[in-house]
Amino acid sequence: MRERYVLLGLARARAEWFRTVGHWSTAAALPAEFVRCVSADEVRARLAAGRPFSALLVDAAVPGLDRDLLAAAHAAGCAVLVVDTVDTDRDWRGLGADAVLAPAFSRDELLEVLGAHAHAVADAAPPVRGDAATGASADPGRLIAVTGPGGTGASTLAIALAQGLAARGARAAGAASGAAGDVDADVPARCPVLLADLCRNADQAMLHDSRSLVPGVQEVVEMHRTARPAAADVLGQTFEVAERGYRLLLGLRRPRHWVTLRPRAVEAAVDGLRRAAEVVVADIESDVEGEAETGSVDVEDRHALARSAITRAEVVVVAGEASMKGCFALVRTIGDLLDHGVPPDRVLPVVNRSPRSPRARAELTTGLATLLQGSIGDAGERLVSPLHLPARRVDEALRDGVAVPTPLPSLLARAVDALADRAAPADAVGDLVPTPIAPGSLSGFTSQESPEERT
Repeated sequence: MRERYVLLGLARARAEWFRTVGHWSTAAALPAEFVRCVSADEVRARLAAGRPFSALLVDAAVPGLDRDLLAAAHAAGCAVLVVDTVDTDRDWRGLGADAVLAPAFSRDELLEVLGAHAHAVADAAPPVRGDAATGASADPGRLIAVTGPGGTGASTLAIALAQGLAARGARAAGAASGAAGDVDADVPARCPVLLADLCRNADQAMLHDSRSLVPGVQEVVEMHRTARPAAADVLGQTFEVAERGYRLLLGLRRPRHWVTLRPRAVEAAVDGLRRAAEVVVADIESDVEGEAETGSVDVEDRHALARSAITRAEVVVVAGEASMKGCFALVRTIGDLLDHGVPPDRVLPVVNRSPRSPRARAELTTGLATLLQGSIGDAGERLVSPLHLPARRVDEALRDGVAVPTPLPSLLARAVDALADRAAPADAVGDLVPTPIAPGSLSGFTSQESPEERT
């Protein structure tokens, strides 16, 4: 069978290039079949139907053109060619497009781009797609995730950790109040420490006595849905908490608003936060179940904020409390994180409001070790001993908008830095990336398939 390209087309009404490509296909001037679509939903439906497509030609002005649509095309082995008819400075390649065409492209130009980025349907083995066009920053900041069961003080520990990390290298604060107020007019290009509320049930606005709930994480995710904003634009959506030395990104205004967050845009937003700050402290929930565990894509999308943060975190701080129920919940949460793929040497257990008695702390440490050994087996041996934090007047400090009392911030910051120094690189967390094998590099046989045994 003669090779040909199978093209999906999506454009606004009466787009000239859309009509021209259809004419080339009908007149056999272009070795391609052109399948016209009227909406982004139709494009997704055709991609999910199983028919192979060579490329998606999409007008930059159509509604619904975002990271998720481009990712769906790439997942189906389909190249994405954006026809930039709106004449903007949007970085389409950074969003994942393979090529950008001018509105008045010629047939030869289209063939040249198809030859470079697409494959004919008759090809038996389409080329492996890489991630070179994702636009990831070469120097992302660190990300520390803080989580824990409800009632353990995980959100307040995130505040204390952000304050402790800011005190170790951030700029001195210039204002006298620690409450979150209006968005600053003078926004830095990159801040030292950013506290991001990525919980569905977001509490950081209340804990910081925020007078405003806008902007927040919803605006940051929306910014990354169709663009790759600059770090200063991302920081423009945050508030300065001067008394504690960090900036704050408010969370969802209602728990149900997670339905407005597209998963690819969430991942891009988390990466955008890392480009905007030297250190990002992410306050997340402990529930990270996805489609693999539940069989539901909706459940995975519901936990997209936590899952995106935890797969990029170099340290995961897990908070617990000094009680029978608290120890059980701490062990269960650690087990869920390890099942998700977090390496044990990246987990920092923290016993919040731990008793003062050294004997009582030793009993808690022994009990946690016994429970972990029975729950996760040998993986528990790679976990560090829990960090015990004494009870302090944290609620009073949050109520008054002042710094969290010592020694909580410094203890947390030192423990996180020590664990980060001894842990494996952060790239080890997350999805595995295929490694190309050079021809001839596997010249030998294994012991099970040696030439002598085969003869």
